[in-house]
Amino acid sequence: MADAARPSPGAAIAGSGAVAVPAGAEAPSGADEGRFSAAVAAVTAAFGDPTRREIYLHVRSRPGVTASEVAAAFSLHPNVARHHLDRLAAGGYLAVTLERPADGGAGRPSKHYRAAEGPGSDPTVELVGRRDELLVSLLAEALTMLGPEEAERMAERVGEEYGRLLAERMEPGEGQRSLRAAMHAIADALTAHGFAAHAEERGASTAVVAEHCPFGEAAMAHPVICAVDRGMVRGLLSSLCGVADEAIPVVLSSRARGDDACAALV
Repeated sequence: MADAARPSPGAAIAGSGAVAVPAGAEAPSGADEGRFSAAVAAVTAAFGDPTRREIYLHVRSRPGVTASEVAAAFSLHPNVARHHLDRLAAGGYLAVTLERPADGGAGRPSKHYRAAEGPGSDPTVELVGRRDELLVSLLAEALTMLGPEEAERMAERVGEEYGRLLAERMEPGEGQRSLRAAMHAIADALTAHGFAAHAEERGASTAVVAEHCPFGEAAMAHPVICAVDRGMVRGLLSSLCGVADEAIPVVLSSRARGDDACAALV
């Protein structure tokens, strides 16, 4: 275990998502507070558990470890270690590869975990910066020029491709997760991207509900952008569950289109 004095990712962020305003300071706008709360949710979802923080630091210092090795290092059941590792991978903080034993022995390849690289993978970086407002505005204008039907098709296609890319990082090879397990992993992935999402059961269906939209005012002005969300969920599901995109009906609700909440129901 790491020394107790060593700072852990996200350790300073705890408790409620309320924004404290010093005396005499200007209170943040609703949009700014929403982005801040989404960033807090992204960090705490991945690193709110102290064991998970230590596991992340362990993987960073020992790239290529397996769930069994992490379990042994932290005296955990392998399934518990795997749960923590998969939560970190869903958030984009760990990269996963399938590798065969170094001695060339028989058996199925095992998952090996490493700290992810690239934008958004470092928890010490300000997560609010993941949203590039200029690019979002440019996307919105481009979609408007295409016309509503073609724009929605393109937005959903882009979302599907990105969803499959995220799933490949989480689950290399053909995914075999159950629908329910996949939806919970999707909520973690969307939270890491600023959606502050959670999964909830609705009878025989499962929904991923987003409390915040990282596209901000651009989505309210151009609701067609919401098709990106539906595409991301469909792409993630198809890869994590190992089924074709068209086999997964995703019902999307959106505040930008007048619904009560932003959610994807499967």
